[in-house]
Amino acid sequence: MAVERMGVGETAATSLALIIHELSTNSLKYGSLSAGAGTLDISSSSQDGKMSLIWMEQGGPPVTSSRERTGFGSKLIDRTVSRELGGSIDYDWSNGGLTATIRLTRQKLSS
Repeated sequence: MAVERMGVGETAATSLALIIHELSTNSLKYGSLSAGAGTLDISSSSQDGKMSLIWMEQGGPPVTSSRERTGFGSKLIDRTVSRELGGSIDYDWSNGGLTATIRLTRQKLSS
């Protein structure tokens, strides 16, 4: 895990915890953390007051096609990122596993 030090406000902390919990739960059920050799790497990058958190899973069950994100948890993540944190999330389902990129502004993180 290589995430830079950052200030996180009360509202953003609750939202981030919810997002990380949901991504972790899905990884344990269906993704890389459901396999003995699976790995999870979380990193970040920032530029011009914006931050990206990168969630990268590898070594899990083979991904045969794009996953449809129609479940309650997926909707919860999407809405929390956009409405509570004013950001966006992109998913990349490659054969190696899921890469989710969460883009946020530092201003929203500190609120």
